[in-house]
Amino acid sequence: MLPIDSQRPDPDALLAQVQAGERRATRGRLRIYFGASAGVGKTFAMLSAARKLQAEGEGKKIRPLVGIVETHGRADTAQLLDALDVLPLKQVAWRGKALPEFDLDGALERRPDLILVDELAHSNAPGSRHPKRWQDVDELLDAGIDVFTTVNVQHLESLNDVVGGITGIRVAETLPDTVFDHADEVVLVDLPADELLARLKAGKVYGAVQAERAAQNFFRKGNLIALRELALRRTADRIGDDVQAYRVEKSIGPLWQSGVALLACVGPQPGGEHVVRSAARLAGQLNAAWHAVYVETPSLQRLPPARREQILQTLKLAQDLGATTAVLAGDDVGAAIAHYALEQNIAKVVLGRSASRWPWRRSNLRRIADRATALDLVEVAGPARAATKAPATLQAIGGLLDDQADWRAYGLAAFVSVAVAAAGIPLASAIDVTNIAMLSLLAVLLIAFRLGRGPAVLSSFIGVAAFDYLFVQPRFSFAVSDLQYLITFAVMLAAGLITSHLTSGLRFQARVASHREERARALYEYARELTGVLQTEQVYEITQRTLAQAFRARVLLLLPDADGRLEWPGAAGEEAPDMGIAQWSFDRAEPAGFGTDTLPSSPLFYLPLVAPMRTRGVLALAPSDRRWLLIPEQRRQLDTFAALAAIALERVHYIDVAQGALVQMESERLRNSLLAALSHDLRTPLTALVGLAESLALSKPALTPSQLETARALQEETVRMSTLVTNLLDMARIESGTVHLNLQWQAIEETVGSALRASRTLLGGHKVLTRLPADLPLVRYDAVLMERVLCNLLENAAKYTPPGSTITLSARTRADKLEVTVADNGPGLPAGREEAIFEKFTRGERESAKPGVGLGLAICRAIVGAHGGEIGAQRAEDGGAAIVIMLPLGTPPALPEESYE
Repeated sequence: MLPIDSQRPDPDALLAQVQAGERRATRGRLRIYFGASAGVGKTFAMLSAARKLQAEGEGKKIRPLVGIVETHGRADTAQLLDALDVLPLKQVAWRGKALPEFDLDGALERRPDLILVDELAHSNAPGSRHPKRWQDVDELLDAGIDVFTTVNVQHLESLNDVVGGITGIRVAETLPDTVFDHADEVVLVDLPADELLARLKAGKVYGAVQAERAAQNFFRKGNLIALRELALRRTADRIGDDVQAYRVEKSIGPLWQSGVALLACVGPQPGGEHVVRSAARLAGQLNAAWHAVYVETPSLQRLPPARREQILQTLKLAQDLGATTAVLAGDDVGAAIAHYALEQNIAKVVLGRSASRWPWRRSNLRRIADRATALDLVEVAGPARAATKAPATLQAIGGLLDDQADWRAYGLAAFVSVAVAAAGIPLASAIDVTNIAMLSLLAVLLIAFRLGRGPAVLSSFIGVAAFDYLFVQPRFSFAVSDLQYLITFAVMLAAGLITSHLTSGLRFQARVASHREERARALYEYARELTGVLQTEQVYEITQRTLAQAFRARVLLLLPDADGRLEWPGAAGEEAPDMGIAQWSFDRAEPAGFGTDTLPSSPLFYLPLVAPMRTRGVLALAPSDRRWLLIPEQRRQLDTFAALAAIALERVHYIDVAQGALVQMESERLRNSLLAALSHDLRTPLTALVGLAESLALSKPALTPSQLETARALQEETVRMSTLVTNLLDMARIESGTVHLNLQWQAIEETVGSALRASRTLLGGHKVLTRLPADLPLVRYDAVLMERVLCNLLENAAKYTPPGSTITLSARTRADKLEVTVADNGPGLPAGREEAIFEKFTRGERESAKPGVGLGLAICRAIVGAHGGEIGAQRAEDGGAAIVIMLPLGTPPALPEESYE
C-alpha cells in the first residue's frame, strides 16, 4: 500500500488543471484532422463529421459554418458541402489580382458554434491581418468559436527538414508544433500507401496530368510509407500527452518525473535550424522541456549584421517550437554551455557535427565533455543538403582572426608595431635587446586592449619579425646566428598570443558586464522613479524617457479611455502609430508588429501593459536597430519594463479610486448629517401644517368650491412634503445604523394586502394584478419596513406609467430565496440605468414634473439589504419595468401540535 503522501494529488498540478479548465471554458475547441499526405481523406472526414453533428444536434441546433474548404475538384468532397452553410470568401487585392482568402472578420461577425477551416498551414495573401491561417484560427478560438481543420505531417515545423530529406521536396508552408500540441483533439486520417496510390491513379486525388507528375515525385510508394510512419509516430506522441493529462486529472498514480531536459546549441555555422528541429523532435519523443542557447564570443560579436540576425532568427525558430532561449556571453563556448547546462539542471546537450580543420583545435563537444563529465552529449549530423560550403577564412585558423574584421584596425596594429620597432633602433645602443622585446610585448598588450584579439595577434607576428630583422645579429636580415634566439622568438610569440587572448577576453567580459550593469541600473532607476509617481502623466514621461535611452528607440505609450479605446496623445506633425494594430494588441493582451506573428511587417513593436487586474495600455517601440528586439535578453528586459509600467499605472488608478471613494464617503457622511438635522427640524412644523390643512377643509361655515379646492390642494402638498421629509429622515437613520429590525415570521400575502390598501389612492387609475401561489412559505422580516418597500415600488410604478396601465405584483420561490416582483407595462427603464436608479437623489427621468426627490428606491435597497436580501431592476416581459426583490428563506419554527381528547 502506498504511503498517504504518495496518494495525495500534487497541489500545483491541480491548480494548473483548474487554470487550464478556466481557459478552456472561454476558448473554443480545436480539432485537427491529421494525415500523412494529401488525398488520405482529411477534408472528407472533416465535412462528414460536421454533417453528422448538424444532423444529431438535438437541442443544441448546431449549424456548422464552412469558412474555407479546398475540394481540389474532388466530386465526393464537393458533394458534402451541399447541406452546409458556406461563408463567402474575401477577395484580397495583390499585384493587380484578386486572391480569394478566408474572411476572418465575416466569421467573427457570424459567430457560429463551429467553423470549418481547411489547410491550417496555409500562408495568407499579403495584406491580410495575419501571415498564416493558423493565426486566424487562433483568433477564432479566442472568440470562443470551435474550429475543425486539417493539416499534413510535412507541414509541422519540427518535421519539415525530415520530410524534405525523404521526399526531396521542401514544403514552404509550415506551422509551429505548439499549435498541433495544444489542439483539443487530433483525429488521424490514415490510408495505406497502396490504397492511396490506387486513389491517385483513379483520379480521386488530382487530375490526370497532375496525378502522373505527383506519382513520379512526391507520391512514390517509399515516400508514402515513410510519411505514414512519421504521422503515426507524431500522433502516438500526442496520444501519450493525452494519457498523461488524463492520469493527472484522475490522480492515477504519481506523475512520471523523468527529470530529462535538452539543451540545443546554436552556432554561426550553417545547419543551426537542423540542430534546432532535431532537438525539438528529440524533446517531443522524450516528453522533456528543452532550451536553445547561442554563445556570443568576442569574435562572433564582430560578425556582419546579416549573419547575426540569421542566428537570432534561428533562436526565434527554437522559441516558436517551444524552447526557452538565451544568448550567453563568454570567450569559451564549451565552458559557457557547460555552465548553463549545469545551472539549469539539463542532462542532455545537442550539438551540430563540426569537423575541425586543425588538429590542435578541440571541438566544442570535447570542451563541454571536459567541463562537465555528467552531461550526455548528442551530436547531430548536418543537413542532407548543405546550401553552400563555408569559406575558408582566417577565423578557421584557431579562431584567432575574424573573417569579417575591420581591416583599419589591422592596419593600425601593423603601423603601431612597426613604429614601436623603429623607435627601438636609436635605443638599441643604450638598452638591452631584452627590454626592446618588452616594448614589443607592451604594444601587443595595448593593441589587444584597444582593438581586440585579431589585431593583437597580427601585432605579435610583426613584433617578432621586426625584432629579428632589426635587433638580432646579423641585423637587417631574418637570418639567426645564435639558435638561442629561436627560443626567444617562440617565447615572444607565445607571450604575445597569450597576452592578446587574455586581454581581449577580459575586455569583452568587461564590456558584457558593463552592459549588464547598465541594464540593471536602468531597471533600478526606473523602478525607483515609479515608486513615487501619483499621476498617469508622470508614468508616461518616465517610461518614454527611460525606454528611449535604454533601447535607443522611439517610444510611445498608448493609454485607453473610459470605453477601452486607445488614444494617441502625440503632437501635431508627429508620426502616429497604427492604432488598429495597437488596439488589437490591447484587446488580446498579446504582442504585435515587428518580430511577432501578427503583422510582422509593421515597423513598430507593440507590447501590451498587462497588470494583475487588467491591461493598462500598449507600449509601441520603433528601435533604431531592429535586431535588438530579437535578442532574448533584450526582449525579457523590455517585458520587465512593461510589467513595471503596467503595475505603476494600475497603482495610480487605484490611488485615484481610493481618493474618490474617500471624498465620496466624507461627502456622504456630511450629507447624511445635514439631511438628518433638516428633516428632524422640519418634521414638527410640517405635521402642524398637515393638521391645519385638514381643519381648514372641515371648517364651518363650509368653504366655497374654489376655497375647498385650494384647501385640498394645500393638504395634498403638505402631506407630500411631510412624506419627503420622512423619507429623508428614514434614509439618514437607516444609513446611520440606528434602525432596529423587528424580525418575525410573516406571510407575504398579508404584507402585500396591507401595501395595496395603503396605496389604493395612488393606484386608482391603474389596473392591479396579484399573482401569489397558495403554497408560499413564511419569511422572516420586519413587516412594517417591508410594507414600506412595497408601497414605494407601487408608488413608483403608478407615477411612471400612464393611466390605465397594468401593475402586476407577484411572488414565487426560487431555490433558497423568495422572489417578489413589481412589474408594469409602461415605457420601461432608461437604457443603462438599471443600477443608477437605486442611488440616492436619482430619478427615472432626469427632468420631470413628477413629484419626488429620488429617495424611494434608495430606501427600498437599504431596507432589503438590511434583511440580507437583494433588489434589482430589469425589463419586464411585456416591455415595461420590473423591480425584483430576493429575500432569503429560512426554516420557520414548527407549530405546536394540538391534542384532542
